[in-house]
Amino acid sequence: MTKSDTSWGNVAGWYDELLETSTDSYQKNVILLNIIRLLKLKKGTRILDLACGQGFFAREFAGLGANVTGIDASRDLIEIARKRSPKSISYHVASADAIGNIPEQSYDAIVIILALQNIKNIGGVFAQCRRVLARSGRLIIVLNHPAFRIPKRSSWGWDDGAKTQYRRIDSYLTEAQIAIDMHPGAKKKQTTISFHRPLQTYVNMLAKYDFAIMRMEEWISHKQSDYGPRQIAENRSRKEIPLFLMIEARVLPEFS
Repeated sequence: MTKSDTSWGNVAGWYDELLETSTDSYQKNVILLNIIRLLKLKKGTRILDLACGQGFFAREFAGLGANVTGIDASRDLIEIARKRSPKSISYHVASADAIGNIPEQSYDAIVIILALQNIKNIGGVFAQCRRVLARSGRLIIVLNHPAFRIPKRSSWGWDDGAKTQYRRIDSYLTEAQIAIDMHPGAKKKQTTISFHRPLQTYVNMLAKYDFAIMRMEEWISHKQSDYGPRQIAENRSRKEIPLFLMIEARVLPEFS
């Protein structure tokens, strides 16, 4: 691999600044709180942060006593993660579907946070997760909600008659590879690649690799509109239309 060898390598600096300087990010105020609640980390828990980015979540897990490994395909992001993290966290540059150097059944939990939708070969990812998870280990996936957050195919709408904000979905079942402009309007475009898949694709692919879904949760925005003519409708829609989908899965006992 070479420097900036993934679409996220191109925006590594911007992404790092977003997570480290924002006090109002979804990562910090929605996802982190829920992930910590679900993991119930104990000292010595072996956790793999797959597609870990610049290590934001890995550092939080390590701070709670877990033994953490972070893997990401972007060398740029891993370089940032190593600079920001304690030496106790082991980081590696590798694609999430090609982690053959990781021993079998070596982790109690694997998390893939806001990354699976950016990976083409999700079957390969699940195959590797199945291989490196310990018996009774958990795989926790967090996605931009595939039913409501579809790049270039979903948007907010306003019904002036009903005084209601609604979510418009133009396409859902058709899978797509979509280039996302991370800085609209800027002279120099920086894009990342996102893959839209309906929920059934994730469920069926997990089943193909002997995972059973144990729990699903849909997480809403923490933000609030404090003023304006659409304040009530905007806040209501935030509570009704989730931003994120969490899937917790385990390998079926007969296959572990």
